[in-house]
Amino acid sequence: MFANSLRLGALIWGVSGALTLGWAAGDAVERGRYLVEEVAKCYDCHTPRTENGEMDRTRWLKGAVLHFQPIQPIPGWHKTAPDLTPAGRLFQKWGEENLFKYLTTGLNPAGKPAGPPMPTYKLAPEDARAIVEYLKSLK
Repeated sequence: MFANSLRLGALIWGVSGALTLGWAAGDAVERGRYLVEEVAKCYDCHTPRTENGEMDRTRWLKGAVLHFQPIQPIPGWHKTAPDLTPAGRLFQKWGEENLFKYLTTGLNPAGKPAGPPMPTYKLAPEDARAIVEYLKSLK
């Protein structure tokens, strides 16, 4: 029983260690994709939906009208989420370094946090860099 637990623990550690080492050593774009799509779920606000409510994969992270709103008014509430792709106004206005700084500090180039409903992120530099690399890879 103990030996099986030990093997299972080693397997789990080995798989997670391999993933971490693989990302640290190589593919920042894939790490960024994972963080954007699987962890933060950025597409939920930043991707438009089709008529049947599914994500429009042809306009992935291109900005969207939010499909939810607060019950009570919230000052500064944004009704839209910006285009996060390199062709979008936000990326062009802020540039790579300001996007990186925003993701690590939670503050935009004017030194203010994003308005609601955008959460404040203060990511590790390697995660923020990976996200910027992923966003740069989008068409």
